[in-house]
Amino acid sequence: MVVQQGIERLFRSLAGYYGPLHWWPADSPWEVVLGAILTQNTAWRNVEQAIAALKATISLTPEALLQLPLGQLEALIRPAGFFRQKAERLQLFARYLVERHGGSLATLLDGTLEAVRAELLTLKGVGPETADSILLYAGGRPSFVIDAYTRRLLGRLGLLTGGESYAEIRHLFMSRLPADADLFNEYHALIVEHCKQFCRKRPLCDTCPLRVDCPRYL
Repeated sequence: MVVQQGIERLFRSLAGYYGPLHWWPADSPWEVVLGAILTQNTAWRNVEQAIAALKATISLTPEALLQLPLGQLEALIRPAGFFRQKAERLQLFARYLVERHGGSLATLLDGTLEAVRAELLTLKGVGPETADSILLYAGGRPSFVIDAYTRRLLGRLGLLTGGESYAEIRHLFMSRLPADADLFNEYHALIVEHCKQFCRKRPLCDTCPLRVDCPRYL
């Protein structure tokens, strides 16, 4: 598979096997932001526990998060790991949002894609993957999210050599696909699901629906 055909064919194969997935699980765009920060270096099930604890204690708004004593916030999000670091970053994000954008996430995310992305990347604890997750899943903006699952799957399929930067892999998707947030959302969700079910660290190659295109299997 040449790269462009590989990117397009991979989506068709995954979509045909799994059907629509409609990721990201959240009740509001602000909850997406919380999840994007909390999920750094931990499994999603741990994030779910942390967000459930927050929901049981406060309304999920930037203002409510800022009113929560730091120690209490740390205790509530403890299941997500690195709880002191993440509590600080959550409150820093909330404070920035309140002070610079009147507490409106929609206002922060309104602007050209690259300008908003650049602003997000100035915030402590917001790296490229977190910024793209916020843009795509909270803002509905067409910014492709690259994570460890994406690197693993594309590497095994021979679409990456292994030395590509985050920006290079993101460009690989964004230059070969229509700038469609729904498409990017679904594609990323499919990659995550496939890596959880088949393309694990120790892959289940014999039953993988992509094995006919996978150099690792052949």
